[in-house]
Amino acid sequence: MLTITIKQGKEAGLLAGDPWIYLSAIDKVDGKPSERNKQGATAIVQSSSRKFLARAAYNAKSQIAARVWTLREDEPVDHALIKRRVQAAVERRASNADADPQALVQLVDGEQDGLPGLLVHGYGGPGGYLVCQFNAAGVDLWKVPAVQALIKATGCPNVYERADELVRKAEGLPITRRVLAGEEPPQRLMVRAGGRLAPMDIRTGFTYPR
Repeated sequence: MLTITIKQGKEAGLLAGDPWIYLSAIDKVDGKPSERNKQGATAIVQSSSRKFLARAAYNAKSQIAARVWTLREDEPVDHALIKRRVQAAVERRASNADADPQALVQLVDGEQDGLPGLLVHGYGGPGGYLVCQFNAAGVDLWKVPAVQALIKATGCPNVYERADELVRKAEGLPITRRVLAGEEPPQRLMVRAGGRLAPMDIRTGFTYPR
């Protein structure tokens, strides 16, 4: 496994709860070259005195070089963690999703849900669609278990990957827009925003002019 050593005095933000570790805060990264070059690989983060600080997803191609998964030394980053956090995120917002099936409801909100870089919106309830953005290398690497967990947590079989081109380029990730499970959303759906219905392409977020 990779080990990231933080520069002396640069661990303050991490200890205060900042989930991002910038390239400028890193003293060195130890590990096999294959792991260092693997975008999103899990790394142990330690202080200059070698004290455990976190487990994080490492990406040498991004200015945000590491994104924290957990501050707990006894919590591994594995399929179970991804599925547990997806389930918890969906459960927190279940009432919002049930309130209006024509609304585009956020179900997963990245760092807030312990899933840095993952944004998920749902439309139409269990028979509708999920639109996901994998905006960081760590969650991109765990895409399969994340999608499996989303389908199980929501009962929605249709999952589409939307790409924020600027964000994924900054992460050194390819631009992918595709169906990950089930069927692709139609080009136009009536979506409620601000109390009014408007035609939208939920694959891109584009709202058609009236």
